[in-house]
Amino acid sequence: MLYIFGGLPAVGKSSLARHLARDSGSLYLRIDTIEEAIQETGTFGGVEGYEVAYRLAADNVANGLSVVADSVNPLGLTRQAWRDVARKANVDYLEVEIICSDTNEHRARLESRSAGMEQGRRLTWEDVCNREYEVWNADVVFDTAGKSLKENYKEFEKVILGHKR
Repeated sequence: MLYIFGGLPAVGKSSLARHLARDSGSLYLRIDTIEEAIQETGTFGGVEGYEVAYRLAADNVANGLSVVADSVNPLGLTRQAWRDVARKANVDYLEVEIICSDTNEHRARLESRSAGMEQGRRLTWEDVCNREYEVWNADVVFDTAGKSLKENYKEFEKVILGHKR
């Protein structure tokens, strides 16, 4: 199984993706981690992180492991590439978009978190608002607004368990 996560920075997707990976025993692939490592080599051009993640996911699902892919996943092109990974390996996938419908809460999360570097600098609210992010018809859209992390985990588990392909 390939769980394809997406959503803007600071909506809670990494927390939920890590939780799912830990509880399901799945491999966790976080694009930001891969991109940060590539940036440190001085060779980052913008697409390498996704390309590395696609290949790692393909190797692992082909080896019988479930994979949780955690990224902003902003474009139809990136979403299709994830689906292609699953199709080529003949495994099921579930597209999961995480949102935070409360703009004030979303902004506060972004501004209070320690993570959130992009191209060597801290993300701002303007970066998030101006980021290209195409409309997505994900299998699951989960709103994290107005709930604690614990409440989100509990509700998210029910949604994911109820939405198996």
